Order: sequence, then structure tokens, then C-alpha cells
Amino acid sequence: MAATQMQGRGPPKGSIELFSPTYFAACGLGGIIACGPTHTSVTPLDLVKCRRQVDPKIYTSNFSAWRSIFAKEGLRGVFFGWAPTAVGYSFQGAGKYGFYEVFKYYYGEKLFPNANKTVVYLGASASAEFLADIALCPFEAIKVRMQTTLPPYASSLREGWTKVTSKEGIGGLYKGLYPLWGRQIPYTMVKFATFETTVDQIYKTLGKPKESYNSLQQTGVSFLGGYIAGIGCAAISHPADVMVSKLNADRQPGESGGKAMSRIYGNIGFRGLWNGLPVRIAMIGTLTAFQWLIYDSFKVSLGLPTTGGH
Repeated sequence: MAATQMQGRGPPKGSIELFSPTYFAACGLGGIIACGPTHTSVTPLDLVKCRRQVDPKIYTSNFSAWRSIFAKEGLRGVFFGWAPTAVGYSFQGAGKYGFYEVFKYYYGEKLFPNANKTVVYLGASASAEFLADIALCPFEAIKVRMQTTLPPYASSLREGWTKVTSKEGIGGLYKGLYPLWGRQIPYTMVKFATFETTVDQIYKTLGKPKESYNSLQQTGVSFLGGYIAGIGCAAISHPADVMVSKLNADRQPGESGGKAMSRIYGNIGFRGLWNGLPVRIAMIGTLTAFQWLIYDSFKVSLGLPTTGGH
């Protein structure tokens, strides 16, 4: 199931050897470019989503929220939390995409060459996200505290980092790691497996092999496949996303993770786990589509094949 170098109308062969250390490093760089800017660009949506997850009555709608925030704090308030978002999701993007390519190659080619491709996609994406979240977690913790507390817990990434570590140590930055894994690992498994499967199906439906289409057409397929995958990602990971927001905003000092989650669930119930889902579907669908578009466009610019459809 190795990805083959594109021929014909696809991008020209580059100088980077497929599945070499340089190739995997390039994929990690592509992940940074794909995830850091895109997540940062939707900070206004994320800000309102997080606040409504923690307090469903705080705003009557997303538009009223943005009007209220802009009137009081200006554009800076609307993008509040952009710094931990940019740094955290850049690190996460490097791990998510870079390690996915590593694990997909080793699982599918070296360890389990006869395994079902979807199983390989699921295993590779889960392994990659497990590692990526270790890098993301400290910045996600600071972001959520900044965005969900009023007045804000901190006004900057540096201030937030200093306050958390001085009071709670480094462990305070990782107290949301387990629910973060619970949110992000299923999310990424759906994101990558659905994307790969959708792209394969699109080319089958079109009736021609991937290599017969030019790079612009191939990246267009990546965008469509990414949007479809993003809808599934948002739905399957949303309850854990709500719990991450609640834990970072409302976990008591010394309270165990299990006890905190039980207490929070007792307060919000099953229905409360779905607060803000429509916003998240819009955000994640668009986000995922553009991430795959940017990632595969970056690969094409290096003369590498786009993802999926092999």
C-alpha cells in the first residue's frame, strides 16, 4: 500500500526520497503550516464555543457574542487566546502529520504489510495523535483558561504559563491530558481514515486513476475529502471537547480527573456534552478541509504526491 510517486500530469518528481527521514521531516513541516495558521484563524469561533460550553447562557448566539466582545474589547478581544492556539497547534500539526506518515509507512509496509488499509490508517493516526497531544496539552490548557474565565485567567501566553507553573507546577499544564487524548485521538482517527477512504472513493467515482489528474485537481479532491472528514471528526470528538473545556476551567485543586469528570457530568448531564456542536461542525469541517488543502499543496510544491488515492 505504499504511496507511489505521481506520474504524467501530476507534479514533477522532487529531490526528496519517499519515506526517507527528509520526507518525514517535510511532512512534519507541512503539518505546522497546515495546522498553526488555520487553527489561529478560527480563534473567534473557538473563543465563543469554549465560553458557551462552560456557560450555555453567557451568549444568546454566536453573532451576539462577537458583537458584545468587539464592543468591549475590540478586535483583540475577538481573537483572544490566539498565541497559545498558534504555538500549540503548530506543535500538534508537526506531530499529527509527520508521525502519521511515519506510522503509516512502518505499520503498512514493514510490520503489517497484508493488513487492511483502513486498520493501518486508524492505527497510524491514533499513534501519531498520542504523541502530538503531549506537545499540544500545555498550550491548550492555557488557552482554555484564558478563554473561559471572566475576567480572563491571563492576558497572554507567557503570563498564563507563569501563573500555572508557579501555582501548580508543570503538572498543572497536563491535568487535561487524558480528556485531550479522549477528544483528539478519536478525532484524528476519523480525520485520517475518513479522508483516505473518501479520497479513494472520489477517484473511483471519477473513473480515472489519480495520476491522470493535474496537481490543482488533486488538491481540489483533498479539499473535498477533508471537509467530509471534518464533519465526522467534529461529531465524534465533541463530548470530550466539552469535557476538556470544563476540566480546564472548573477542576478543583487536588481533585482527581475521574472525580472532576463525574462532578461535571452530574452538573451538565448528557445533553450538556453537546453544547456548541453546530459551531464546532462549521469550524472543524472548514478547518479540516483547508488543512488537507494546505498540507497536500505543500507536498506538491516539493514534488511529492498528494495524500490518498493510491
